Amino acid sequence: MRFSGFDALSDRAKSLGKAKVAVAAAADKEVMEAIKLAVREELITPVLIGDVEQIKRLAVEIKFSLESVELIDEPNALEAANRAVDIIVDGKAHFLMKGLINSSDFLRAVLRSERGLRTGRLLSHLAAFQVPGFSRLLFVTDGGMNIAPNLAQKKEILENSLLYLQGIGMDLVNVILLAANEIVDSKMPATMDAQALAEMSRAGEFPGAVVEGPLALDGAVSAVALKHKGISSQINGEVDLFLTPTIEVGNVLGKSMVYFAGATMAGIILGAQVPIVLTSRSDTPRSKFMALTMAALSRTMP
Repeated sequence: MRFSGFDALSDRAKSLGKAKVAVAAAADKEVMEAIKLAVREELITPVLIGDVEQIKRLAVEIKFSLESVELIDEPNALEAANRAVDIIVDGKAHFLMKGLINSSDFLRAVLRSERGLRTGRLLSHLAAFQVPGFSRLLFVTDGGMNIAPNLAQKKEILENSLLYLQGIGMDLVNVILLAANEIVDSKMPATMDAQALAEMSRAGEFPGAVVEGPLALDGAVSAVALKHKGISSQINGEVDLFLTPTIEVGNVLGKSMVYFAGATMAGIILGAQVPIVLTSRSDTPRSKFMALTMAALSRTMP
């Protein structure tokens, strides 16, 4: 199964009933706008942890009723993050969202040695893009977390994404290992890593996925480009997931789709005990809402 767009993701998530989300340092206008939208769509039940007086002021400003919202007063941002993680550890919420707190402080609470959310897996970012002209969502990893992953880390990043995508119903995931071109060259480590991952796939290490690379972007999305280059591909331009060699490639690819192609983007952090919504301040409330949707869908995962 593929998802035609974010509406299809949202419909599936809402069919599961309301997910409970713990929001750390929730007194952030853009975050609360997204929470308001998700509550209105009956997607979530929020627990807002932070400076309650400030949360209430923002709620009035954006016309968001807090009547059915659980509030926990904790003005200290780091302590708010710790209390949000405690809620997850105690099984009282399905996933976690970052509010007005520095990302490193927030992740420190997530990864604390006692009552943290470690699993032993690498944390990685998975982004989804609805691009005008494409009949399906496109996914990109990792353009937001790991700077220059080595081969072992790329394998973990890929496994995180496949675990999520297959868990939400994509039974066969077409993966392209991006590089500047298709020639394997020791001077271009990305091509060497891609070749190694493709060999792992052929050996059966990524069940439920077709993994090809190294491949440049044109061949990833265009059967015509593949034919012109004389490249045989099982995916043949029908990519679902791009695995990027570095954070710069993932970041530029994603922002190019948004700013040049008018795409809508959402993303979550994988690899912890639950998905984590850690958005950029530049993300729109709609984008943050779709990130909440992606996290809420994780309840279908085994």
